[in-house]
Amino acid sequence: MGEKKVITFDTENGLFHLQTRESSYVMQVLNNQQLVHRYFGKKISHFSTSNKITYLDRAFAPSPISGNRTFSLDVLPLEYSSNGLGDFRTASVELRNSFGVGLDLKYRTHRIYKGKPTLEGLPSSFGTDDEVETLELELYDQLTEITVTLLYSVFEEANVLARSAKITTGAHPTKIERCLSFTLDMPRKDFVVHSLMGRYGYEKEWTRTPLTSGRYEIGSVRGGSGHSQTPFIALADESITEDSGEIYTAHLVYSGNFKAFAETSPLHHTRWGIGVNDTAFSWQLDAYQTFQTPEALLSYTDQGLTAMTHTSHAFLKHHLIKSPFVDKVRPILINNWEATYFDFTEEKILELAQLASQTGMELFVLDDGWFGHRDDDESSLGDWFVNRQKLPSGLKGLAQSINDLGLEFGLWFEPEMISMDSELYREHPDWAIQMAGREPIYSREQLVLDLSQEQVCDYVIDSVTSVLESANITYVKWDMNRNITNMPERLANGERYEFHHRYMLGLYRILDTLTTRFPHILFESCSGGGGRNDLGMMYYMPQAWASDNTDAIGRLSIQEGTALIYPISSIGAHVSAIPNHQVGRETPLETRGNVAMMGGAFGYELDLTRLDAEEIQGISHQIATYKDIRKTIQTGHFYRLSKTDNTQAVMFVNEDSSQAVFTFIKILAQPEAPLIQVRLKGLDPDAQYHCPRLDETFYGDELMNVGLTMPHVQKDYFSVQYIFNKQ
Repeated sequence: MGEKKVITFDTENGLFHLQTRESSYVMQVLNNQQLVHRYFGKKISHFSTSNKITYLDRAFAPSPISGNRTFSLDVLPLEYSSNGLGDFRTASVELRNSFGVGLDLKYRTHRIYKGKPTLEGLPSSFGTDDEVETLELELYDQLTEITVTLLYSVFEEANVLARSAKITTGAHPTKIERCLSFTLDMPRKDFVVHSLMGRYGYEKEWTRTPLTSGRYEIGSVRGGSGHSQTPFIALADESITEDSGEIYTAHLVYSGNFKAFAETSPLHHTRWGIGVNDTAFSWQLDAYQTFQTPEALLSYTDQGLTAMTHTSHAFLKHHLIKSPFVDKVRPILINNWEATYFDFTEEKILELAQLASQTGMELFVLDDGWFGHRDDDESSLGDWFVNRQKLPSGLKGLAQSINDLGLEFGLWFEPEMISMDSELYREHPDWAIQMAGREPIYSREQLVLDLSQEQVCDYVIDSVTSVLESANITYVKWDMNRNITNMPERLANGERYEFHHRYMLGLYRILDTLTTRFPHILFESCSGGGGRNDLGMMYYMPQAWASDNTDAIGRLSIQEGTALIYPISSIGAHVSAIPNHQVGRETPLETRGNVAMMGGAFGYELDLTRLDAEEIQGISHQIATYKDIRKTIQTGHFYRLSKTDNTQAVMFVNEDSSQAVFTFIKILAQPEAPLIQVRLKGLDPDAQYHCPRLDETFYGDELMNVGLTMPHVQKDYFSVQYIFNKQ
């Protein structure tokens, strides 16, 4: 028998067939060399003629073939479309040159090979030659001499297809005005669009929107992916459940301005896609230059939402996150921010660290205020040298003292920012993003460094390197606390609007250099919480601070939406003080702990010196418990069991189903409330599981099919955590 192929080409019929474990993706080269999409969905063994293209004379559908009114680009399922030549739907690529607008893209050649190329200057998925096979498909416009190379990398077992596009000019310069990573035409419109919306302190809200006639679009023009929307879109059956139904998903591996859309046609088809936002974007290509789009990750399953989540979690951990920490358990940390804000001394930090050590915590993170003369948010960003008035022992001495307590030491940075009250700004005001003739636009009293300048990127790399080499630092929290305004004239002048993308290329160079230079450091991304929690950042940093909202009840929906697509180990979640600093709510310590443990990067954000002995003992108990279950939570399978407006139940099951962690939360007590029974998932049906808290043993099939009755407790913000160990 010959070697199994996941990408095949039927020369006689011009058919490309790409197969993953669950899906098939089919394209066809027509007789006129036009490339069209034929099928994406449940895996099939062969594709032939069951859904032939039907050519009809459609009113107002222009034809590029004289005498043939049935052939029109406006109704064909084009694989990668252009504007200006008869397709009036949203185009994959729009450009402008001396020939006008539009591309007549025709198939020219292709090649299929084992493995996957990297994308120059951009984060992207990866895999071995045994895990991934790639198709490079070349389309060409003869008049403009422009080549569009479509890249398809098939991760068969992981059930993911990675897509991107390269635009290459010939002898004629061209300005790109849109260049999406993919668009895809589907022969139906009865979808519900799943996306993640929100705002600051309310990120990643799982939103479901029925797709009606017209267009659904999300995106960002903030210079980052943003708190409000996430570079992710999914099309699902209207009747989808956790365990059944079709869902098509698309992630974008990018951290800047993006756009995702789904639009229906009058003929009840759907075109959807994702890529760099074309608002405030254009890119000048001189002769024989190339523009590479970010990568999109596509997947399909007919096994419902849980299967989609498991596919996404596994793929990101094994094929997207490059950090060596991806498979390591995360340390339990304490961050001093909500304990002290800017007002701390070395003695106060060591007092917190001493108590943290006694409770069993493993990492102390020093947040904002350790550098320059930073006593508030109006100064010193960019001056990455230690404030000796606050820390007379310096970072090296402080780190050593904390290490002596048995804790690792971590540090907060905001390297992309600059304060006007800083030595850096006084020396290099031209390094801040500003527009000539206009006053700066401030946010959090700070400006943004211009990472489109190579020398600025070099400064960030050198200054951060100097700090990280100065002490035993094993963790970095990388923050970004404002959006980008006042784009510089040289890259935003009407002819060129390249600034936002060049900023991202600069940032990615910085992150690639630093994370490669310091592989022993665990990096966490942050942007006022989840303001840039996306796959571009996750490629470099295996975890993200999910939200500045540390209230346990407020965190339920935030963590639910984040866990829909992102690995549990990537979700930073902490226990904070009461009354909560964001919403003023008073929630029991047990519930704060149980909710924070639902995120894989678990820790604390409060002043231990203000707690009584009972609270310290409670924290010590939580930490001891979490150490016993964190591998299951961080590396196991995640299940959403049930959710109402007032309750939520989830569970985590390790790889061999020998341990499960179940969490139930009830928000408000209700009079004469009915009993709640929850069915568990993912267990070995024939095995017995002992629950220490209940001091009972159950068979797996009983827990999964009969279910477990929840305690009837009349308290607000009640929660319970059950651990089940296979006997």
